[in-house]
Amino acid sequence: QVEARNFEIRKNVLKYDDVMNRQREVIYSQRREVLEGVDLREQVVRFREEVLKAYVAQATAEGRPEDWDTEALWTALRTVYPVSITTDEVVEQAGGATRLTAELLEREVLSDAEIAYRDREEQIGSDQMRELERRVTLSVLDRKWREHLYEMDYLKEGIGLRAMAQRDPLVEYQREGYQLFTAMIDAIKEETVAFLFNLEVQVAAPEAPAVPEGEQVPAVDAAAAAATAASAPRLVAKGIDGPERQAPLHYSAPDEDGGVELRGEPAGGVAAGSRPTAQARTGDPDAAGSANREARRRAAKQGKKRR
Repeated sequence: QVEARNFEIRKNVLKYDDVMNRQREVIYSQRREVLEGVDLREQVVRFREEVLKAYVAQATAEGRPEDWDTEALWTALRTVYPVSITTDEVVEQAGGATRLTAELLEREVLSDAEIAYRDREEQIGSDQMRELERRVTLSVLDRKWREHLYEMDYLKEGIGLRAMAQRDPLVEYQREGYQLFTAMIDAIKEETVAFLFNLEVQVAAPEAPAVPEGEQVPAVDAAAAAATAASAPRLVAKGIDGPERQAPLHYSAPDEDGGVELRGEPAGGVAAGSRPTAQARTGDPDAAGSANREARRRAAKQGKKRR
């Protein structure tokens, strides 16, 4: 009888653990993709669209268009990305507050955010943007998962009391655990998008190896050091932890003329040693980005009118 009771206890423990195992498989699968260097551009675009659509849907869920609090919506959107359009422009394009629709509002917000993200990528460089997406996603994912584990432990400690209310503790644990997991996924998407837009990023030049004063450097080593210095700049972002992508391997060999030939492994589809195609711009990036977005929005509107 005691063995049967202990067996039931172990079986219930496994049922609770199965809930966490399913959640763990989802998170670890996403984390593995980040660590393996999978291009996260499409995932970030999906995150951005889902987050902004949720903001618009929440603001337009009730009431008539003229009763929607668009100012509160714009205030919330500014915490996610640098908004360059105004509510008056959207209302004017709709033909008045009474003719404003959630679809038009959503389309304008998504278009504005896409232009802002494109400007952000031009500002810090395409390669650096891919690296930033990887490090931000990994950092937010790890932090939110740790917080979720604490919440699930807290839920498990008190879930047995649900039996006093004639409820199955396991069913309640599965239901509330799923709600917590869904809330964590939404928080990961929102924080990832907000960090990618608003995080202060510096593109630091790679450091050349120090050479003691008076020491002669062989020609082969000097050429290899020059190739390393010409590699992609290092990305510096405060508050973002995570392993940086390893630099490509460079090696030298004698050429047919007796000189030194440098060779390198390609990294990310770009030949090793090549310089990035885009670098951080100087001047006021906020003002330049805003003006650039305005020009693109005007060009897009003119294209719609011609159609």
